[in-house]
Amino acid sequence: MSSSTIRIQDCMTRSPHSIGADQKVGLARALMRGHRIRHLPVLSGGRLVGILSERDIYWIETLKEQAGDELAVSEAMSPCPYAVAPSAPLSEVVREMAEHKYGSAVVLNGAQVVGVFTTTDALAVLAAVLTENETS
Repeated sequence: MSSSTIRIQDCMTRSPHSIGADQKVGLARALMRGHRIRHLPVLSGGRLVGILSERDIYWIETLKEQAGDELAVSEAMSPCPYAVAPSAPLSEVVREMAEHKYGSAVVLNGAQVVGVFTTTDALAVLAAVLTENETS
């Protein structure tokens, strides 16, 4: 497959874990650690309202100490996540992520979260493309 024809749906993490905006940061931390993930789409009424990253949790920990676990996810999340359609070209998404230093892109099919594409996913694609080029 040529790297110019790769779509986000071809390399995203499908059916990602998510969390409700009214849930507690402590629950989010436990979910992220338990599943070894660094980004959680935040939903309210089934709609994407933000993204909570491991960095957001670390930031809250430095400000609030123990009380951070009791904060609502909505108070810790980034409210404007970078979101793309499943058919978005990989080249455009990674260019946008690099330019704005985004750690992830939430993949939406309409209003439904169907995937997450992270820098780790991007590195996996890069490794596959480089390996393919080395063996060609």
